[in-house]
Amino acid sequence: QIANRLGADSVVVLDFETTGLSPQRGDRAIEIGAVRLDQGQGVERFQSLMNPGRRVSSFIENYTGITNAMLADAPPCEDVMAAFADFLRDANVVAHNMSFDRRFLDAELARIGRGTSENYACSLLLSRRVYPEAPSHKLAALVAYRGIIQKGRFHRALADAEVTGQLWLQGLNTLRETYGVGMLSFAQIQALTRLQKSKIPAYLKTLQA
Repeated sequence: QIANRLGADSVVVLDFETTGLSPQRGDRAIEIGAVRLDQGQGVERFQSLMNPGRRVSSFIENYTGITNAMLADAPPCEDVMAAFADFLRDANVVAHNMSFDRRFLDAELARIGRGTSENYACSLLLSRRVYPEAPSHKLAALVAYRGIIQKGRFHRALADAEVTGQLWLQGLNTLRETYGVGMLSFAQIQALTRLQKSKIPAYLKTLQA
């Protein structure tokens, strides 16, 4: 696949806000934010609230700052996801805790009959391998640990996607600086995030420029 051979700094970084933890239990997306990185530069953004067709809990309102009044005026999930599928095309996709976001991406795209890519990677898994000494690998903790400036509020999709993108690029730079590797492909980063930590130095040695 052409996308999978691209450099790991050419990706779409996404984040969902949702009504709960599991689309299998009926939870829906209520906001999506995404940043397209091209060779490490943010070149395009996508953000929209989406109406899930029912009210969200007071917990979710407080957690995200997204109120039922805001969602009442938002376009339906189906319209937003159709537009996002066009934005996404066949890009490599990154998210922090990708297993969570992928569940919602797959579920929401399946509702409109759109397929999904297999080109995924997780910035949380990358950070565990690149920054094992970090006190926590939650997004907010890593943003503070790495001195990344957060311009929006956490738990809003575009703001979280923006800082996740910065964290992802910092991780790639740290790999280059620490191990002397050249430009890594997305497939190589996928392989790295699946390795046991003890095997990472040997793997990266095979990639040294």
